[in-house]
Amino acid sequence: MNNNIDELLLRIHSLQDELEEEYRKTREEWAQKKQELADELLRQQRRYKTGLFRFLLRSRFLVALTAPVIYAGWIPFLLMDLFVTLYQAICFPVYRIPKVRRSDYMVFDREDLPYLNIIEKFNCFYCSYGNGVAAYTREVAARTEQYWCPIKHARRVKAAHDRYPNFFDHGDAEAFQQGLNRLRKQYGDVGK
Repeated sequence: MNNNIDELLLRIHSLQDELEEEYRKTREEWAQKKQELADELLRQQRRYKTGLFRFLLRSRFLVALTAPVIYAGWIPFLLMDLFVTLYQAICFPVYRIPKVRRSDYMVFDREDLPYLNIIEKFNCFYCSYGNGVAAYTREVAARTEQYWCPIKHARRVKAAHDRYPNFFDHGDAEAFQQGLNRLRKQYGDVGK
């Protein structure tokens, strides 16, 4: 009987080894196919890339002429980013307002796109940064408004921030006085 068990165990181990080998082969085949698809996608996307010299030649003169004005926007964006970061670092702990995670608003994922030339990649970086700073600033300002003045305006606000619908109606003094302390503690409910 022991021989029979030993034989079965050997067969089981042999089958397990065979199964592992099949899994390994399948994983290797899958990895190779995945790489081939990635390479093909890269080739396809590179076909759409406009060379730097051609890109510059195709640019309208007035567009190129305005570039220094556009790129000068780096200065206010950097200053705003610095100010907002310092502002919330100093003030939010005092008011017990949860800090806004800057990294949630700064997304730079276009530099790997193979169909963009160096100028297009730089422009994408610039736009990502500018819009990231604007969104980050807006959330810091929204949390500040929620703490200090969570009252809706008398007239419609176009593109109000996500916290605005929770604010008190304009002119509702009773709701404002009764609910202000409660609303000052409700920061986890929006923007996640």
